[in-house]
Amino acid sequence: MALATLDVVVLDCPDPHALAEFYAGVLGGTIEDQGEWVDLNVPGGQQLAFQAAPGFVPPQWPRADLNSQQFHLDLKVDDLDTAEKGVLALGAKPLDTDDRTRTFRVYADPAGHPFCLCAG
Repeated sequence: MALATLDVVVLDCPDPHALAEFYAGVLGGTIEDQGEWVDLNVPGGQQLAFQAAPGFVPPQWPRADLNSQQFHLDLKVDDLDTAEKGVLALGAKPLDTDDRTRTFRVYADPAGHPFCLCAG
C-alpha cells in the first residue's frame, strides 16, 4: 500500500514565469502565474510547478561534487532533430548532444536544469 501519491514536480529557479514559459513551449499546456509560484498544467493532466529561489545556483552536469545534478526530466519526442531545433529556439543549451546514434540528447533549460529529449 502506498503512503502517498505524487502531486507535482517543482523546479526552483530565479524566474518562475520565464521557466514556465520555456516548458509551456516544449510541452504545451496552460500557465497559472501566482507570482513566486507558477503552475504549468500539461496536456494529459500532469503538472510542473516553478518556485522562485533567491540565490539559486544551477546544477552542474555532469559533476559528482558540489552543485551536481540531483534529478532530470526525460521528455519523450517523436523526432529528436525536430525537437532539438525547437528546444534550442526556446533557449535550451546543449550539454551532451554529440553522439547522434544514441536515442537521447541532454540539454539544460534556461535556468540550468538538465533534461533529456528521448526518442519515443
